[in-house]
Amino acid sequence: MANVVVVGSQWGDEGKGKIVDWLSERAEVVVRFQGGHNAGHTLVINGETYRLSLLPSGIVRKGKLSIIGNGVVIDPWALLEEIDGIAKQGVEVTPKNLRIAENAPLILPLHRRLDLAREEASGTSKIGTTKRGIGPAYEDKIARRAIRVCDLADPETLAARVEALLVHHNALQRGLGFEEIDGDALCKELLDIAPRLLPFSGTVWKELHAARRTGKRILFEGAQGAMLDIDHGTYPYVTSSNTVAAQAAAGSGTGATGYVLGITKAYTTRVGSGPFPTELEDETGDLLGERGKEFGTVTGRRRRCGWFDAVLVRQAIQVGGIDGIALTKLDVLDGLPELKVCTGYRHGGESYDHLPALSAIQGAVEPIYETLQGWQESTHGARSWAELPATAVKYIRRIEELIGAPVALLSTSPEREDAILVHDPFAD
Repeated sequence: MANVVVVGSQWGDEGKGKIVDWLSERAEVVVRFQGGHNAGHTLVINGETYRLSLLPSGIVRKGKLSIIGNGVVIDPWALLEEIDGIAKQGVEVTPKNLRIAENAPLILPLHRRLDLAREEASGTSKIGTTKRGIGPAYEDKIARRAIRVCDLADPETLAARVEALLVHHNALQRGLGFEEIDGDALCKELLDIAPRLLPFSGTVWKELHAARRTGKRILFEGAQGAMLDIDHGTYPYVTSSNTVAAQAAAGSGTGATGYVLGITKAYTTRVGSGPFPTELEDETGDLLGERGKEFGTVTGRRRRCGWFDAVLVRQAIQVGGIDGIALTKLDVLDGLPELKVCTGYRHGGESYDHLPALSAIQGAVEPIYETLQGWQESTHGARSWAELPATAVKYIRRIEELIGAPVALLSTSPEREDAILVHDPFAD
């Protein structure tokens, strides 16, 4: 059976939660492999809205195994709060349906504090982080000083790891004019929470290997989007992890992934700072934001909106090995007299068919647009091609040509069943 990796092909917020939930009906295992609780996935099921950050979207389906892989940074307090919150909506989370990689690094209160202090000190150069400690936690992981889930099982190991961690962090605290962190108090906080977290912990790479050997379908769920990738995104205005499909293997401990599905919004949005070539700072941009309910699931921040950028999506497809896309929020474009699609950039007398790596150029490129006819009919809730206006189909086909990848799935509303399946990724 084929496995499927779901990733964002823009700046995140493309509607991955619904697509992963929709696809999870065909899978037995759903895996988060990068990011942290800066992710925000909204699911609407039978009128009930579920807002997830750390929990994989498969958690709302009975009989599915959800896994948080080693590539994710975990705030244990936020995770348990999320588990308690979703329980109030009738979703039971136990060690039988949720497994956490024992080697996953933890986000600590000191990471959140450092993240907030850095953003506030950055002034106009703010990255636009969620201030939840994601970046500092990844820094400690790479520097080999992170506290990991497994460390909570042994008080002596934990104390030694905390002591080593604070050699670095207390120097930062002093430099920022903050009070030093009490290592004993931090250890106590972690040991207090350990009995609730450790039952979910396990050697998930072995569990995934067993799932593969027995032919179970595995769905890998990415967070953020390709243009926020630490290597391939609009650096430095990016997240602190690799968001492309290749990270699914490293971030979960399994080498075999499979079909890569890129979730792609029918227009473009971005949260936070950084370049955005097709941004619309006018009534049309406001209209897209209002219709699309473009507010961050995690932070509530208003998303910047603009026309579809085929250059960025094509770049994401080529860099990330995307086989096909799931096009979302087509219905937001209903009723617009004309639509524009970015097909290239201009800067300094030169034309570009990609977004250059140099940030000075990224922030100054001018989009080259192609204008397409809009449609006045509604596409909301359509479940077959026959229900779509001819001009909407032309828009979709043109996007396919420009990005060099087919539409495998078309989503026409936030509801789980409002979708048109063109190609089942699990069939490959």
